[in-house]
Amino acid sequence: MIGGKDSLVPRNRLRASLARRGALSKGQARGFLWCDPCAYIVSGVQRLPETLMSTRLTPAIASKFAALALSHLTREYPNKLTHALAGPEDVRPPRALHPIFYGSYDWHSCVHGYWLVLRLAGLYPDLPEAPTIAATVDTHFTAPNVAKEIAYLRLPHNRGFERPYGWAWLLALAGQLHAMPGRDPARWSAVLAPLAELIVERFMEFLPKATYPLRVGTHFNTAFALSLALEFARTTGHTELAALIEETARRWHFGDSDCQAWEPGGDEFLSPSLMEAELMRRVSAPGDFAEWFDRFFPRLALGEPATLFAPVTVTDRSDGKIAHLDGLNLSRAWCQRTLAKALPTGDPRRAVLERSAEAHLLAALPHVAGDYMGEHWLATFALLALEA
Repeated sequence: MIGGKDSLVPRNRLRASLARRGALSKGQARGFLWCDPCAYIVSGVQRLPETLMSTRLTPAIASKFAALALSHLTREYPNKLTHALAGPEDVRPPRALHPIFYGSYDWHSCVHGYWLVLRLAGLYPDLPEAPTIAATVDTHFTAPNVAKEIAYLRLPHNRGFERPYGWAWLLALAGQLHAMPGRDPARWSAVLAPLAELIVERFMEFLPKATYPLRVGTHFNTAFALSLALEFARTTGHTELAALIEETARRWHFGDSDCQAWEPGGDEFLSPSLMEAELMRRVSAPGDFAEWFDRFFPRLALGEPATLFAPVTVTDRSDGKIAHLDGLNLSRAWCQRTLAKALPTGDPRRAVLERSAEAHLLAALPHVAGDYMGEHWLATFALLALEA
């Protein structure tokens, strides 16, 4: 922190300070600090609140995130299709294949982009972007469009399409609509429901035969997918799915102990170890989780495994894989905050997790926008961390 909460700091000193601390690249330090909605411009200087940048969600940040998502939700290109061809007739552009989720570079990012804007609209009904959000959703969430999305998923060669990451985000989107008051969200929820039910069926079919978890830090991570799907199941009364997820999580992870955290991988945006702990927090009673957590991270009070508490370095944000690491900083902060809240007040591990979460957020938030390789998805994970 530079000075007290009422200090006035010239813009160049702020940039230099952030650059020294690694929160800004040299290029960003010379340019516009995107993530400074917490700072107030007063006669050419910035007055800082309690931290260098807000690590809590504010209406100003929500507005910036909403505008960012709206800029790419209906942007068809560039587009990375995960598309299996059964024949030449399957060679079609993204919008023909996916009349709802054709934007945001790829299918799953478009799904969680809609989750993001609807989540923000639910939190801040007076958001300046709310009318545009409603109009965009209303245009795309139609029964014919949902039917086409379902038809694509029902093709025999697409049974595993977007499993499990896209599945989980589709359920999160459905759960968000289910929880929102008002006629429009209720209508959109009803329209999307057949697609959500198909994904529920896919999870119910897949999990019993999934002998092992996927512990990678990318889209295939099963702990992340089950965490989102469980929240949907509990919110919407899908008790069979909730029970299956709880049983599967325990089957996969209950016996794990003394996690070494051999991470990060060079293209990861999730921490396999923290994500596993977050899933077990969700499926366990508080006392059971406390015992499991003690076994899983026995030296956490000492800041070990140390690799989990140092923000990762991102060398090239125009490289889609390397840019994943900005997401890793955000998702670590999300998990560290939620796990800290599960510990008793005064537990020294809370401070370790909370300090680390702040450091990870300060490292990542300036980079939510800037290059499309991160810009099309990072705000979603920033919201998870800021809300936690």
